[in-house]
Amino acid sequence: MKRFISLIFSIGFFLLAGSIAWSQISKGGKEMGMKEIREPAVAGAFYPDKPEVLLRDVKRYLENAKKEKIDGEVVALVSPHAGYMYSGQVAAYAYKLVEGRTFDSVVVVAPSHRALFKGASLYDRGGYRTPLGVVPIDTTLAKKMMERRKEIQFLPEAHSQEHSLEVQIPFLQAVLKTFNLIPIVMEPYWSWETCQALGSAIAETVKGKNVLLVASSDLSHFHSYGQAVKLDQIVLNHIERFDPEGLNRDLRGNRCEACGGGPIISIMLAAKALGANQGRVLKYLNSGDVTGDRSRVVGYAAGVFYKTAGGKEKMKEEKKVGVDLGLNEEEKKTLHHIARTVIEQKSRGKAVPEFKIESPILKENRGAFVTLHKKGQLRGCIGYIEGHGPLHKTIEEMAEAAAFRDPRFTPVKEKELPELELEISVLTPLKRIMDVNEIQVGKHGIYIKKGWYSGLLLPQVATEYGWDRQTFLEHTCQKAGLPSHAWKEKDTEIYIFSADIF
Repeated sequence: MKRFISLIFSIGFFLLAGSIAWSQISKGGKEMGMKEIREPAVAGAFYPDKPEVLLRDVKRYLENAKKEKIDGEVVALVSPHAGYMYSGQVAAYAYKLVEGRTFDSVVVVAPSHRALFKGASLYDRGGYRTPLGVVPIDTTLAKKMMERRKEIQFLPEAHSQEHSLEVQIPFLQAVLKTFNLIPIVMEPYWSWETCQALGSAIAETVKGKNVLLVASSDLSHFHSYGQAVKLDQIVLNHIERFDPEGLNRDLRGNRCEACGGGPIISIMLAAKALGANQGRVLKYLNSGDVTGDRSRVVGYAAGVFYKTAGGKEKMKEEKKVGVDLGLNEEEKKTLHHIARTVIEQKSRGKAVPEFKIESPILKENRGAFVTLHKKGQLRGCIGYIEGHGPLHKTIEEMAEAAAFRDPRFTPVKEKELPELELEISVLTPLKRIMDVNEIQVGKHGIYIKKGWYSGLLLPQVATEYGWDRQTFLEHTCQKAGLPSHAWKEKDTEIYIFSADIF
């Protein structure tokens, strides 16, 4: 990530020849009753500064874009942010989906290329101007959003010269006519925790309202055409699978690139919390497809996250995976009670009581995982691959670990308890395989080991994301910190197991 951040700061100058005269936010400007208007910074550079030319160009892009048939309700879009001559046609595929629609407000989340700060900056006053006019800020929702999370504040320097958010607005003005704006710029060195905080704040603020979400991002930067396509396909796969955790993992592991990775992940998390259950890539190109120069290219994608009718029920049916290990309903309830009690008591700073266990099966030596979700998003998952003592003791230990010691997340707070969903996976013994065709998606989990590297994915993961066998193997390799093709190598050990999941 750090390797290419410095390159990202120069993208505007790489793509657009000539100097750019950056405007400052006008103080005390008066228009439409607004006191503070953010003036355009890249009009005349990234896109035309004459209204009639800008509108003509945007309409041409829209006319040339195919409107994809989406069987559901559009919740969020992904759109690129380079100069229009490079990425405008790709962006049009996203905005074509909402042409003629009516939204009260639009939340746009974009990355910072020039200002260094922590968290996210929300412009909560006045409006944003482009050559097509001023879009008013939804100050009511903006204030509510900022009140929900300390990570969200107003920093003028984050907006004054940033192009990644500004270039989205003319497209929105062309397809929606009138709307209010909630413009958010994220820190360049974003974290998973920031994405979670921002995604939650957005979802909680706009829930039940007629609001569109937009993530602004380009993809890989300055690679050869072939390498760029390989890197970008990883991001595209995560969009198609609606997989924010996987995208975060691959961006952090430098297996792919997206300067707006934080905005995409934040919008995915918010969209999921608002009921979206499907993702689709609408168009992909890179600058080499536009200019013919394939030596150092930048990737662009348009995507959508949407809600299908009955989607939640379908997803629940797909989660019925694994095997039956003979635990009855009372034994499963007992394990759930143990796990929840441990988390509740620990989060309140109280001692965990002794649990009286009579069932022989709960005293068996079994491997097990405890998984926590909050509003449909992963909140923690830790377990033992193989047995380390009685099953009920393992669940007690792993519940505490998943809630308070998963290094990917901050410890669970007491206020989160009502929102936590708890899933237990009791594992069968590992079985080493020599033929990957033995792997049955929906039944087996995979454990891969090579040298000092190892990684495991539970059976339900492949089903939840709709992976086939090969994709499941590739993601398990990535989880282990290995190249995605490592499963093919002779010295890689592959094990399968199943689980009773409840």
